Amino acid sequence: MIIGDVLKPFELPSVSGKNVSSFDYADKSALLVIVTCNHCKYSQSYWNRIIKLVHKYEEDNLGIVAICGNDAVQYPQDSFSNMMDISAQRQFPFEYLHDENQSVLKALGAERTPEVFLFNSKRELVYKGAIDDSWDNEATVTSVYLEDAIEYALDGVDIDYPEVPAVGCSVKWK
Repeated sequence: MIIGDVLKPFELPSVSGKNVSSFDYADKSALLVIVTCNHCKYSQSYWNRIIKLVHKYEEDNLGIVAICGNDAVQYPQDSFSNMMDISAQRQFPFEYLHDENQSVLKALGAERTPEVFLFNSKRELVYKGAIDDSWDNEATVTSVYLEDAIEYALDGVDIDYPEVPAVGCSVKWK
């Protein structure tokens, strides 16, 4: 996807036990889709920051979903049952979705875990890429790319840096 593209509707199973659709977030002012996984150290380092982000924006009508679509045959840690385990352990306050056939990841053009895709109220892609500038140490973050983009998107303003390359593991394609 390139900036300005419209989100292709999707429906995926969630660790919560239900199927979750992009239409479930139709009333949200913006929708954040986080492509992530269980096994990648980059993804693991961001779990707490993502949880904080959910709480920071819960009053601002931001929808947030995380999607794991890695090939669980090559990477068993990324299986649906292991997704359920990590979600329960960390008490994820967002839907963690399983993209087994990788169709949503392909439609997004995802390349890394973690990689974020932020859509405005019209579901146009307004930001994609990195969460911040220090994957390995939250205390040394100096640029909060995603938070800045969320603020701009919620205010309906163009984002200064709509694309910052994501740092992480490659998506594990089938």
